[in-house]
Amino acid sequence: MSEQTQSSQTRPSLVKRALSAHAAIGLLAGALLYLVCVTGTIAVLHEEFQLAEQPGAPRLEAIAPASVQRAIASALASEAGQPLTTHLYVQLPTTTRPLATVRTDSQALQLDAQGRAVQPEAKGWSQFLLALHYSLNLPGLIGVTVVGVLGVMMLALALSGVIALPRIFRDAFRLRARSGGGLALADWHNRLSVWTLPFTLAIALTGAVLGLASVALYAIAVDGYGGDMEQVYAPLFGDESVPDDRPAPLPDVAAALGYMAAHYPAVEPTYVVLHDPLTAGQYVQVVGLPPQELIFGEYYIFDGAGDFLGPVGLADGEIGQQIAASNYNLHFGNFAGLVSKLAYVLLGTVLSAICATGTYIWLGKRRRRGIDEPRLCAAWGAVVWGTPVLLVGTFIQRMLAGPDAPFAIAFWSGLATLVLFALVRPMPEQLAKVLRWALLPTSILALALVVAS
Repeated sequence: MSEQTQSSQTRPSLVKRALSAHAAIGLLAGALLYLVCVTGTIAVLHEEFQLAEQPGAPRLEAIAPASVQRAIASALASEAGQPLTTHLYVQLPTTTRPLATVRTDSQALQLDAQGRAVQPEAKGWSQFLLALHYSLNLPGLIGVTVVGVLGVMMLALALSGVIALPRIFRDAFRLRARSGGGLALADWHNRLSVWTLPFTLAIALTGAVLGLASVALYAIAVDGYGGDMEQVYAPLFGDESVPDDRPAPLPDVAAALGYMAAHYPAVEPTYVVLHDPLTAGQYVQVVGLPPQELIFGEYYIFDGAGDFLGPVGLADGEIGQQIAASNYNLHFGNFAGLVSKLAYVLLGTVLSAICATGTYIWLGKRRRRGIDEPRLCAAWGAVVWGTPVLLVGTFIQRMLAGPDAPFAIAFWSGLATLVLFALVRPMPEQLAKVLRWALLPTSILALALVVAS
Protein backbone atom coordinates (compact mmCIF):
# COMPACT_ATOMS: atom_id res chain seq x y z
CA MET A 1 0.00 0.00 0.00
CA SER A 2 1.39 3.40 -0.97
CA GLU A 3 2.10 6.17 1.51
CA GLN A 4 -0.52 8.31 -0.23
CA THR A 5 -3.19 5.64 0.25
CA GLN A 6 -2.29 5.21 3.91
CA SER A 7 -2.43 8.98 4.41
CA SER A 8 -5.84 9.22 2.77
CA GLN A 9 -7.17 6.49 5.05
CA THR A 10 -5.63 7.96 8.17
CA ARG A 11 -6.88 11.50 7.59
CA PRO A 12 -10.66 10.77 7.87
CA SER A 13 -10.03 8.77 11.05
CA LEU A 14 -8.03 11.65 12.52
CA VAL A 15 -10.71 14.17 11.52
CA LYS A 16 -13.41 11.99 13.05
CA ARG A 17 -11.51 11.76 16.34
CA ALA A 18 -10.93 15.52 16.33
CA LEU A 19 -14.62 16.17 15.72
CA SER A 20 -15.53 13.83 18.57
CA ALA A 21 -13.10 15.61 20.88
CA HIS A 22 -14.54 18.97 19.80
CA ALA A 23 -18.06 17.71 20.54
CA ALA A 24 -16.96 16.37 23.93
CA ILE A 25 -15.54 19.77 24.89
CA GLY A 26 -18.80 21.43 23.86
CA LEU A 27 -20.70 18.86 25.89
CA LEU A 28 -18.54 19.60 28.94
CA ALA A 29 -19.33 23.31 28.70
CA GLY A 30 -23.02 22.51 28.31
CA ALA A 31 -22.88 20.17 31.31
CA LEU A 32 -21.35 22.84 33.53
CA LEU A 33 -23.92 25.38 32.38
CA TYR A 34 -26.74 22.91 33.08
CA LEU A 35 -25.26 22.17 36.52
CA VAL A 36 -25.17 25.88 37.38
CA CYS A 37 -28.81 26.25 36.26
CA VAL A 38 -30.05 23.30 38.33
CA THR A 39 -28.12 24.21 41.48
CA GLY A 40 -29.17 27.86 41.15
CA THR A 41 -32.81 26.81 40.93
CA ILE A 42 -32.52 24.77 44.12
CA ALA A 43 -30.35 27.38 45.87
CA VAL A 44 -33.22 29.88 45.65
CA LEU A 45 -34.66 27.92 48.61
CA HIS A 46 -31.38 27.62 50.54
CA GLU A 47 -32.86 29.32 53.61
CA GLU A 48 -35.68 26.78 53.65
CA PHE A 49 -33.14 23.97 53.37
CA GLN A 50 -31.22 25.46 56.29
CA LEU A 51 -34.39 25.14 58.37
CA ALA A 52 -34.81 21.52 57.30
CA GLU A 53 -31.21 20.81 58.29
CA GLN A 54 -31.74 22.19 61.79
CA PRO A 55 -35.08 20.93 63.09
CA GLY A 56 -34.04 21.36 66.73
CA ALA A 57 -33.06 25.03 66.47
CA PRO A 58 -35.60 27.40 68.08
CA ARG A 59 -37.92 29.14 65.62
CA LEU A 60 -38.14 32.81 66.54
CA GLU A 61 -40.24 35.66 65.20
CA ALA A 62 -37.86 38.19 66.78
CA ILE A 63 -35.12 38.48 69.37
CA ALA A 64 -34.83 41.34 71.86
CA PRO A 65 -31.82 43.68 71.76
CA ALA A 66 -30.87 42.64 75.32
CA SER A 67 -30.82 38.99 74.22
CA VAL A 68 -28.55 39.84 71.29
CA GLN A 69 -26.22 41.65 73.68
CA ARG A 70 -26.24 38.63 75.98
CA ALA A 71 -25.45 36.26 73.10
CA ILE A 72 -22.50 38.38 71.98
CA ALA A 73 -21.09 38.58 75.50
CA SER A 74 -21.43 34.83 75.96
CA ALA A 75 -19.82 33.98 72.61
CA LEU A 76 -16.81 36.23 73.26
CA ALA A 77 -16.45 34.96 76.83
CA SER A 78 -16.37 31.36 75.58
CA GLU A 79 -13.32 32.25 73.48
CA ALA A 80 -11.35 33.77 76.36
CA GLY A 81 -7.68 32.84 76.08
CA GLN A 82 -7.92 32.45 72.30
CA PRO A 83 -6.92 35.08 69.72
CA LEU A 84 -9.67 37.70 69.45
CA THR A 85 -12.11 37.09 66.63
CA THR A 86 -11.81 39.75 63.94
CA HIS A 87 -15.52 39.77 63.14
CA LEU A 88 -18.60 38.61 65.02
CA TYR A 89 -21.94 38.20 63.27
CA VAL A 90 -25.41 37.83 64.69
CA GLN A 91 -27.93 36.75 62.08
CA LEU A 92 -31.34 37.91 63.25
CA PRO A 93 -34.61 36.05 62.67
CA THR A 94 -36.64 36.97 59.61
CA THR A 95 -39.85 35.71 58.03
CA THR A 96 -38.02 33.36 55.66
CA ARG A 97 -35.35 32.31 58.19
CA PRO A 98 -36.79 32.35 61.73
CA LEU A 99 -33.47 31.49 63.38
CA ALA A 100 -31.03 33.54 65.45
CA THR A 101 -27.35 32.65 65.01
CA VAL A 102 -24.09 34.03 66.42
CA ARG A 103 -20.89 33.40 64.48
CA THR A 104 -17.25 34.17 65.22
CA ASP A 105 -14.07 33.20 63.41
CA SER A 106 -14.11 29.81 65.17
CA GLN A 107 -17.72 28.87 66.00
CA ALA A 108 -21.37 29.25 64.99
CA LEU A 109 -24.22 28.72 67.44
CA GLN A 110 -28.02 28.78 67.27
CA LEU A 111 -29.74 30.94 69.91
CA ASP A 112 -32.99 30.86 71.82
CA ALA A 113 -35.14 33.92 72.54
CA GLN A 114 -33.03 34.76 75.61
CA GLY A 115 -29.80 34.76 73.59
CA ARG A 116 -28.53 31.48 75.01
CA ALA A 117 -26.60 29.10 72.76
CA VAL A 118 -28.73 26.02 72.11
CA GLN A 119 -26.79 24.01 69.55
CA PRO A 120 -24.08 24.43 66.92
CA GLU A 121 -25.21 25.71 63.57
CA ALA A 122 -25.51 22.79 61.16
CA LYS A 123 -26.06 23.76 57.53
CA GLY A 124 -23.39 21.73 55.76
CA TRP A 125 -25.58 20.64 52.85
CA SER A 126 -26.92 24.15 52.20
CA GLN A 127 -23.36 25.49 52.15
CA PHE A 128 -22.31 22.70 49.78
CA LEU A 129 -25.19 23.60 47.46
CA LEU A 130 -24.25 27.30 47.41
CA ALA A 131 -20.58 26.48 46.85
CA LEU A 132 -21.53 24.17 43.98
CA HIS A 133 -23.55 26.94 42.37
CA TYR A 134 -21.12 29.78 43.04
CA SER A 135 -17.86 28.03 42.17
CA LEU A 136 -18.53 24.38 41.16
CA ASN A 137 -16.57 23.51 44.34
CA LEU A 138 -13.41 24.79 42.65
CA PRO A 139 -10.94 26.79 44.78
CA GLY A 140 -10.92 30.56 45.15
CA LEU A 141 -11.15 32.81 42.14
CA ILE A 142 -10.92 29.87 39.74
CA GLY A 143 -14.42 28.68 40.53
CA VAL A 144 -16.18 32.04 40.51
CA THR A 145 -14.38 32.93 37.27
CA VAL A 146 -15.60 29.75 35.57
CA VAL A 147 -19.16 30.39 36.74
CA GLY A 148 -18.95 34.02 35.64
CA VAL A 149 -17.83 32.90 32.18
CA LEU A 150 -20.77 30.48 32.09
CA GLY A 151 -23.05 33.44 32.84
CA VAL A 152 -21.61 35.26 29.84
CA MET A 153 -22.09 32.11 27.76
CA MET A 154 -25.75 31.89 28.80
CA LEU A 155 -26.24 35.54 27.88
CA ALA A 156 -24.62 34.97 24.47
CA LEU A 157 -26.71 31.85 23.81
CA ALA A 158 -29.96 33.66 24.66
CA LEU A 159 -29.21 36.66 22.46
CA SER A 160 -27.77 34.65 19.55
CA GLY A 161 -30.79 32.34 19.64
CA VAL A 162 -33.12 35.31 19.20
CA ILE A 163 -31.02 36.71 16.34
CA ALA A 164 -30.67 33.35 14.62
CA LEU A 165 -34.43 32.71 14.64
CA PRO A 166 -36.14 35.89 13.37
CA ARG A 167 -39.61 34.30 13.57
CA ILE A 168 -39.14 33.17 17.16
CA PHE A 169 -41.40 35.88 18.64
CA ARG A 170 -44.00 35.62 15.87
CA ASP A 171 -44.26 31.87 16.44
CA ALA A 172 -44.08 32.11 20.24
CA PHE A 173 -47.37 30.21 20.68
CA ARG A 174 -47.25 28.03 17.57
CA LEU A 175 -46.11 24.42 17.73
CA ARG A 176 -45.42 22.63 14.48
CA ALA A 177 -45.31 19.24 16.19
CA ARG A 178 -46.88 18.53 19.55
CA SER A 179 -45.12 15.30 20.44
CA GLY A 180 -42.25 13.08 19.39
CA GLY A 181 -39.16 13.70 17.30
CA GLY A 182 -36.58 16.42 17.04
CA LEU A 183 -39.03 18.94 15.59
CA ALA A 184 -41.24 18.87 18.67
CA LEU A 185 -38.22 19.12 20.94
CA ALA A 186 -36.90 22.12 19.00
CA ASP A 187 -40.32 23.78 19.08
CA TRP A 188 -40.64 23.45 22.84
CA HIS A 189 -37.04 24.59 23.31
CA ASN A 190 -37.66 27.72 21.23
CA ARG A 191 -41.04 28.53 22.79
CA LEU A 192 -39.80 28.12 26.35
CA SER A 193 -36.79 30.27 25.47
CA VAL A 194 -39.08 33.10 24.29
CA TRP A 195 -41.43 32.89 27.25
CA THR A 196 -38.59 33.04 29.77
CA LEU A 197 -36.25 35.41 27.87
CA PRO A 198 -36.44 38.33 30.36
CA PHE A 199 -35.73 35.96 33.25
CA THR A 200 -32.86 34.31 31.38
CA LEU A 201 -31.24 37.65 30.56
CA ALA A 202 -31.58 38.84 34.16
CA ILE A 203 -30.13 35.62 35.60
CA ALA A 204 -27.31 35.44 33.07
CA LEU A 205 -26.32 39.08 33.50
CA THR A 206 -26.43 39.08 37.31
CA GLY A 207 -24.65 35.72 37.43
CA ALA A 208 -21.89 36.98 35.16
CA VAL A 209 -21.51 40.10 37.30
CA LEU A 210 -21.40 38.11 40.54
CA GLY A 211 -18.71 35.85 39.12
CA LEU A 212 -16.53 38.17 37.09
CA ALA A 213 -16.80 41.21 39.37
CA SER A 214 -14.75 39.37 41.99
CA VAL A 215 -12.01 38.81 39.44
CA ALA A 216 -12.09 42.42 38.26
CA LEU A 217 -12.01 43.80 41.80
CA TYR A 218 -9.12 41.50 42.70
CA ALA A 219 -7.18 42.73 39.66
CA ILE A 220 -7.87 46.35 40.66
CA ALA A 221 -6.69 45.63 44.20
CA VAL A 222 -3.45 44.05 42.99
CA ASP A 223 -2.76 46.75 40.44
CA GLY A 224 -3.68 49.86 42.39
CA TYR A 225 -3.92 49.04 46.09
CA GLY A 226 -1.16 46.55 46.76
CA GLY A 227 -3.66 43.71 46.99
CA ASP A 228 -5.79 45.41 49.66
CA MET A 229 -9.35 44.33 48.84
CA GLU A 230 -10.83 46.45 51.63
CA GLN A 231 -9.82 49.65 49.82
CA VAL A 232 -11.50 48.41 46.65
CA TYR A 233 -14.77 47.55 48.39
CA ALA A 234 -14.81 50.75 50.48
CA PRO A 235 -16.58 52.96 47.86
CA LEU A 236 -19.37 50.37 47.67
CA PHE A 237 -19.79 49.10 51.21
CA GLY A 238 -18.00 51.65 53.37
CA ASP A 239 -14.52 51.96 54.88
CA GLU A 240 -13.13 49.73 57.60
CA SER A 241 -12.08 51.67 60.68
CA VAL A 242 -8.44 52.24 61.57
CA PRO A 243 -7.33 49.22 63.66
CA ASP A 244 -6.61 49.95 67.32
CA ASP A 245 -5.79 46.82 69.31
CA ARG A 246 -5.97 48.40 72.76
CA PRO A 247 -8.49 46.56 74.99
CA ALA A 248 -11.99 48.04 75.24
CA PRO A 249 -15.28 46.98 76.85
CA LEU A 250 -17.98 45.12 74.97
CA PRO A 251 -19.77 47.40 72.46
CA ASP A 252 -23.36 48.39 73.24
CA VAL A 253 -25.18 46.50 70.53
CA ALA A 254 -28.49 46.71 72.41
CA ALA A 255 -28.34 50.50 72.19
CA ALA A 256 -27.68 50.29 68.43
CA LEU A 257 -30.68 48.00 67.89
CA GLY A 258 -32.80 50.26 70.09
CA TYR A 259 -31.83 53.24 67.96
CA MET A 260 -32.84 51.34 64.84
CA ALA A 261 -36.26 50.53 66.31
CA ALA A 262 -36.85 54.14 67.31
CA HIS A 263 -35.52 55.96 64.23
CA TYR A 264 -35.92 53.36 61.44
CA PRO A 265 -39.06 51.45 62.44
CA ALA A 266 -39.81 50.38 58.86
CA VAL A 267 -36.36 48.80 58.41
CA GLU A 268 -36.10 45.08 59.23
CA PRO A 269 -32.68 44.35 60.82
CA THR A 270 -31.19 41.14 59.45
CA TYR A 271 -27.60 41.15 60.73
CA VAL A 272 -25.43 42.69 63.40
CA VAL A 273 -21.71 42.79 62.57
CA LEU A 274 -18.99 43.60 65.10
CA HIS A 275 -15.66 44.60 63.63
CA ASP A 276 -12.60 43.96 65.84
CA PRO A 277 -14.67 43.37 69.00
CA LEU A 278 -13.19 44.17 72.43
CA THR A 279 -10.63 46.59 70.92
CA ALA A 280 -10.56 50.38 70.86
CA GLY A 281 -11.04 50.26 67.07
CA GLN A 282 -14.28 48.29 67.23
CA TYR A 283 -17.50 49.44 65.62
CA VAL A 284 -20.93 47.98 64.90
CA GLN A 285 -22.85 47.57 61.66
CA VAL A 286 -26.55 46.82 61.65
CA VAL A 287 -27.64 45.47 58.28
CA GLY A 288 -31.28 46.32 57.67
CA LEU A 289 -33.71 45.86 54.82
CA PRO A 290 -35.53 49.10 53.92
CA PRO A 291 -39.10 48.60 52.65
CA GLN A 292 -39.74 48.36 48.92
CA GLU A 293 -36.05 48.16 48.06
CA LEU A 294 -34.34 45.60 45.84
CA ILE A 295 -31.02 45.84 47.69
CA PHE A 296 -29.94 43.05 50.04
CA GLY A 297 -29.72 45.61 52.86
CA GLU A 298 -28.37 48.93 54.07
CA TYR A 299 -25.44 49.22 56.50
CA TYR A 300 -26.13 51.43 59.53
CA ILE A 301 -22.91 52.26 61.38
CA PHE A 302 -22.53 52.69 65.17
CA ASP A 303 -19.52 53.23 67.38
CA GLY A 304 -18.66 51.07 70.39
CA ALA A 305 -20.94 53.10 72.66
CA GLY A 306 -23.93 52.50 70.40
CA ASP A 307 -23.98 56.05 68.99
CA PHE A 308 -25.21 56.32 65.41
CA LEU A 309 -22.62 57.40 62.83
CA GLY A 310 -24.76 57.17 59.68
CA PRO A 311 -25.69 54.80 56.84
CA VAL A 312 -23.30 53.67 54.11
CA GLY A 313 -25.73 54.69 51.36
CA LEU A 314 -26.63 51.49 49.55
CA ALA A 315 -30.32 52.43 49.59
CA ASP A 316 -30.05 56.03 48.37
CA GLY A 317 -26.38 56.60 47.55
CA GLU A 318 -24.54 56.50 44.24
CA ILE A 319 -26.27 54.55 41.48
CA GLY A 320 -23.33 52.13 41.32
CA GLN A 321 -23.78 51.28 44.99
CA GLN A 322 -27.48 50.62 44.53
CA ILE A 323 -26.89 48.40 41.50
CA ALA A 324 -24.18 46.40 43.28
CA ALA A 325 -26.39 45.96 46.35
CA SER A 326 -29.37 44.83 44.22
CA ASN A 327 -27.54 42.23 42.16
CA TYR A 328 -27.79 39.38 44.69
CA ASN A 329 -31.53 39.65 45.34
CA LEU A 330 -32.29 39.98 41.63
CA HIS A 331 -30.25 36.85 40.93
CA PHE A 332 -31.88 34.71 43.65
CA GLY A 333 -35.38 36.21 43.79
CA ASN A 334 -35.12 37.42 47.40
CA PHE A 335 -37.28 40.50 46.96
CA ALA A 336 -40.95 39.46 47.43
CA GLY A 337 -40.84 36.69 49.97
CA LEU A 338 -41.93 33.17 49.14
CA VAL A 339 -43.91 34.32 46.08
CA SER A 340 -40.84 35.52 44.18
CA LYS A 341 -38.84 32.49 45.33
CA LEU A 342 -41.42 30.04 43.99
CA ALA A 343 -41.58 32.01 40.73
CA TYR A 344 -37.79 31.76 40.43
CA VAL A 345 -37.91 28.01 41.12
CA LEU A 346 -40.47 27.56 38.33
CA LEU A 347 -38.56 29.74 35.87
CA GLY A 348 -35.25 28.17 36.87
CA THR A 349 -36.68 24.71 36.20
CA VAL A 350 -37.74 25.86 32.75
CA LEU A 351 -34.29 27.38 32.14
CA SER A 352 -32.66 24.07 33.13
CA ALA A 353 -34.96 22.27 30.68
CA ILE A 354 -33.98 24.72 27.94
CA CYS A 355 -30.32 24.02 28.61
CA ALA A 356 -30.90 20.24 28.57
CA THR A 357 -33.00 20.21 25.39
CA GLY A 358 -30.56 22.52 23.59
CA THR A 359 -27.83 19.91 23.82
CA TYR A 360 -30.22 17.09 22.89
CA ILE A 361 -31.17 19.09 19.77
CA TRP A 362 -27.50 19.62 18.92
CA LEU A 363 -26.73 15.90 19.28
CA GLY A 364 -29.80 15.06 17.19
CA LYS A 365 -28.64 17.33 14.37
CA ARG A 366 -25.23 15.67 14.40
CA ARG A 367 -26.88 12.25 14.19
CA ARG A 368 -29.01 13.32 11.21
CA ARG A 369 -25.82 14.46 9.47
CA GLY A 370 -24.41 10.97 9.90
CA ILE A 371 -22.30 11.72 13.00
CA ASP A 372 -23.79 9.31 15.50
CA GLU A 373 -22.41 9.77 19.02
CA PRO A 374 -24.11 7.19 21.28
CA ARG A 375 -21.51 7.67 23.99
CA LEU A 376 -21.98 11.44 24.11
CA CYS A 377 -25.77 11.00 24.08
CA ALA A 378 -25.55 8.58 26.98
CA ALA A 379 -23.16 10.87 28.86
CA TRP A 380 -25.51 13.81 28.39
CA GLY A 381 -28.43 11.78 29.72
CA ALA A 382 -26.30 10.84 32.73
CA VAL A 383 -25.63 14.52 33.42
CA VAL A 384 -29.21 15.69 32.86
CA TRP A 385 -30.87 13.09 35.08
CA GLY A 386 -27.93 12.16 37.28
CA THR A 387 -27.47 15.71 38.58
CA PRO A 388 -30.87 16.01 40.34
CA VAL A 389 -30.71 12.39 41.54
CA LEU A 390 -27.28 12.96 43.09
CA LEU A 391 -28.32 16.27 44.66
CA VAL A 392 -31.27 14.55 46.31
CA GLY A 393 -28.93 11.72 47.28
CA THR A 394 -26.52 14.07 49.02
CA PHE A 395 -29.44 15.61 50.91
CA ILE A 396 -30.43 12.13 52.09
CA GLN A 397 -26.78 11.67 53.06
CA ARG A 398 -27.06 14.87 55.12
CA MET A 399 -30.16 13.73 56.96
CA LEU A 400 -28.67 10.31 57.74
CA ALA A 401 -24.98 11.06 58.28
CA GLY A 402 -25.04 14.64 59.60
CA PRO A 403 -23.87 18.06 58.41
CA ASP A 404 -20.19 17.16 58.12
CA ALA A 405 -20.58 14.40 55.51
CA PRO A 406 -18.38 14.77 52.39
CA PHE A 407 -21.13 16.06 50.09
CA ALA A 408 -18.85 17.42 47.36
CA ILE A 409 -16.90 14.14 47.13
CA ALA A 410 -20.13 12.13 47.01
CA PHE A 411 -21.66 14.32 44.31
CA TRP A 412 -18.70 14.62 41.98
CA SER A 413 -17.60 10.99 42.33
CA GLY A 414 -21.18 9.87 41.70
CA LEU A 415 -21.51 12.06 38.61
CA ALA A 416 -18.13 10.93 37.29
CA THR A 417 -19.14 7.30 37.78
CA LEU A 418 -22.39 7.79 35.87
CA VAL A 419 -20.67 9.57 32.98
CA LEU A 420 -17.90 6.95 32.84
CA PHE A 421 -20.48 4.16 32.79
CA ALA A 422 -22.33 5.96 29.98
CA LEU A 423 -19.14 6.23 27.95
CA VAL A 424 -18.17 2.59 28.49
CA ARG A 425 -21.68 1.14 28.05
CA PRO A 426 -23.49 3.62 25.79
CA MET A 427 -27.20 2.96 26.38
CA PRO A 428 -28.66 6.49 26.19
CA GLU A 429 -32.35 5.69 26.49
CA GLN A 430 -32.02 2.97 29.13
CA LEU A 431 -29.70 4.94 31.40
CA ALA A 432 -31.82 8.09 31.22
CA LYS A 433 -34.95 6.05 31.95
CA VAL A 434 -33.40 4.42 35.03
CA LEU A 435 -32.27 7.80 36.40
CA ARG A 436 -35.67 9.38 35.74
CA TRP A 437 -37.38 6.60 37.65
CA ALA A 438 -34.82 6.90 40.49
CA LEU A 439 -35.59 10.59 40.99
CA LEU A 440 -39.12 10.07 42.33
CA PRO A 441 -38.42 7.53 45.12
CA THR A 442 -35.28 9.35 46.26
CA SER A 443 -37.23 12.63 46.46
CA ILE A 444 -39.98 10.91 48.48
CA LEU A 445 -37.36 9.45 50.83
CA ALA A 446 -35.72 12.88 51.30
CA LEU A 447 -39.11 14.44 52.10
CA ALA A 448 -39.93 11.63 54.52
CA LEU A 449 -36.63 12.17 56.37
CA VAL A 450 -37.38 15.89 56.70
CA VAL A 451 -40.85 15.17 58.08
CA ALA A 452 -39.50 12.51 60.45
CA SER A 453 -36.87 14.89 61.83
